[in-house]
Amino acid sequence: MAMDPAGQTDTGTAGVIARPPLLFLAALLIGFVLDRLLRLPFPVPGMVSWIIGGALILIGLALFAAGIRNFMRVETPVPTNEPTRVLVTTGIHGWTRNPIYLGMFLIYGGIGIAAQNSWILVLTLPLAILIRYGVVAREEAYLERRFGDAYLDYRQTVRRWL
Repeated sequence: MAMDPAGQTDTGTAGVIARPPLLFLAALLIGFVLDRLLRLPFPVPGMVSWIIGGALILIGLALFAAGIRNFMRVETPVPTNEPTRVLVTTGIHGWTRNPIYLGMFLIYGGIGIAAQNSWILVLTLPLAILIRYGVVAREEAYLERRFGDAYLDYRQTVRRWL
């Protein structure tokens, strides 16, 4: 983990378009509304969808929790509207730079599959584009400004997603 650079005065934030949990929640709600208005067929039978969806939700929760735990361990804020104090590069962050968002996507997809809601799955692509360019790209630019070479080295060795 890289500590806040000495003499660093930048207390800004990444300036993401919206809090990521709200984006995921909005996509879920839109998916449920669209499913009510125009139901699409779902190709996976009931019990199988519960098993697959449940497994994705559990894996997503584990990734999400591991990412949050890493942030809490070094006392850096998780919310994107607060300045980052420490560049977290160990634990689950040594495997993926975005375990919290990856976990949210798995939870989101798991809910869509368990609920047999094709609209939620259709909305995954627009949501992924929104998260990638409206959140992750802005966070990456912020972390590069904030931590410089330490972040660039980290970015070279750890993949954005998997």
